[in-house]
Amino acid sequence: MFGERHDLPTEFPEHAELIQKLYKTHEAFAALMDEYTALDSEIYEIEENGTNVTDEHAEELKFKRVSLKDKLYSMLQEHAD
Repeated sequence: MFGERHDLPTEFPEHAELIQKLYKTHEAFAALMDEYTALDSEIYEIEENGTNVTDEHAEELKFKRVSLKDKLYSMLQEHAD
C-alpha cells in the first residue's frame, strides 16, 4: 500500500521473536535487515512527502525491498523450529 511502513515484524508477525533473535546473533541477517529497514524508510519518505522521483525509480526501490524481504524470509525459514 501507498504510504505504509513494511517493517519485518509487521510483515511476519509469526516470526517476531525469531527476527529479534537473528538480528542479535546472525551478522548476515542483521546486515540485510538494516538494509531492508533503510530502504523501507526511504520508500515511505518518498511516498509521504511526495518526493519527485520517476515511476521507474520508485518501482526499482520497491522491487529491491521485495527482493530483500524474500531473502530475509528464506533465512527465517532456515532458522525456524
